[in-house]
Amino acid sequence: MMRRIGRWFLGVAVLLASLAPASAAMQVERVVSPGGVEAWLIRDTTIPAIAIEFSFRGGAALDPPGKEGLAYLAMQLLTEGAGERDSQAFARALEDRAIGLGFDAGLDSVQGSLKTLDEHRDVALELMRLALTRPRFDPADVERARASVLADLRRTAEQPNTLASRTWMATAFPDHPYGRPTRGTLDSVPKLTVDDFKSFVAARLARDNLVIGVVGDIDPDRLGRVLDQAFGDLPAHAAPVDVAEVVPQGAGRTIVVRRNVPQSVVSFGQAGIKRDDPDYYAALVVNYIMGGGGFNSRLVNEVREKRGLAYSVYSYLSPLDRAGLVMGGTGTANARVAQSIALIRVEWQRMREAGPTPDELANAKTYLTGSFALQLDSTTRIARMLAQIQYDRLGIDFLQRRNGLIEAVTLDDVRRAARRVFDVDRLLTVVVGNPADMDKAESGGGG
Repeated sequence: MMRRIGRWFLGVAVLLASLAPASAAMQVERVVSPGGVEAWLIRDTTIPAIAIEFSFRGGAALDPPGKEGLAYLAMQLLTEGAGERDSQAFARALEDRAIGLGFDAGLDSVQGSLKTLDEHRDVALELMRLALTRPRFDPADVERARASVLADLRRTAEQPNTLASRTWMATAFPDHPYGRPTRGTLDSVPKLTVDDFKSFVAARLARDNLVIGVVGDIDPDRLGRVLDQAFGDLPAHAAPVDVAEVVPQGAGRTIVVRRNVPQSVVSFGQAGIKRDDPDYYAALVVNYIMGGGGFNSRLVNEVREKRGLAYSVYSYLSPLDRAGLVMGGTGTANARVAQSIALIRVEWQRMREAGPTPDELANAKTYLTGSFALQLDSTTRIARMLAQIQYDRLGIDFLQRRNGLIEAVTLDDVRRAARRVFDVDRLLTVVVGNPADMDKAESGGGG
């Protein structure tokens, strides 16, 4: 077994080497099964294994009010027994063959992942098929999984990072599903029933809202049969995804959730742009310059390097299906919170007014194009990228076009994107801790 696993990692290394100097070396094939299930494939015969990543549109944002956590717990339960195998037999079947099978839920989609050596492919696919189409939801397993989620909710309830994130989302989206926690609450999770889980699976796991990425030692003909074996028994159609477009609220607010901790956590953000926006790549570049570029970013330079106010400060784009966001965060001693926020706000507005310099633009483009292949450091991440490209409707040639899209960004483009993305008057800031010199900030309950 160790030798087989060793060959797996050797194959991954070979595949990664094949990515240099650019992702254009990877050939993506569109495969449609006899039953009409589509997947995108990157073949590599050096890897005696296969990785499958897939997503179904529609996630936790569709949880009914009062039943938050439904999508998350339902997906966790898919591997707690299926078909004739109870939870213990199902787990043994995976462990005995080193099969990796898991499921998760986000706001906009639910996801699955399968990794298996070639010799166990048929068993792995059958286990995945059963998990998707015949989950057991045995009462004892449901209660055990529920208890685990509740214990995690209690454990994280007072963690500053969790409080900051939840408070930000609840404030930005007070009357929208995005404002509700994906994993549920201590009130909602106990209310979830087996019928709820069965209804969720029936409504969401279907072929027409499914995208699949595959990497490994398999040809298109065999993959077509695999797709029908694994996904062919799913319903043809999912229930509609009925989530409204939304613009985040809370512009200009600073909320302090008081907790007696020596350091404060700060989350900040505002409306940004979505993934299909024509300015997305310009925004990606300008965010790298602002706070996405680590030590090369303005925020790190001003807050950490010049003044030593915080160890980490960053920003990132968060393009949800129904709202675009640009977010950021930092953590610092209570006595330095006000000064850190003031500097972040200065840089936020300076970027809006003047935009990046020509040198910043050139350096950002060089990094973002040169580092792209390094993001694909495993077969799983490559397969996940293939699924995400389909989910975002970017086209099967995206890996070949992606760096060109960034190279084409001009100084006028990034300055226009900066005016759209950064506006200090729209910034919503949440602080969890006991910061000094912030008497004018609002007090929050930390719900």
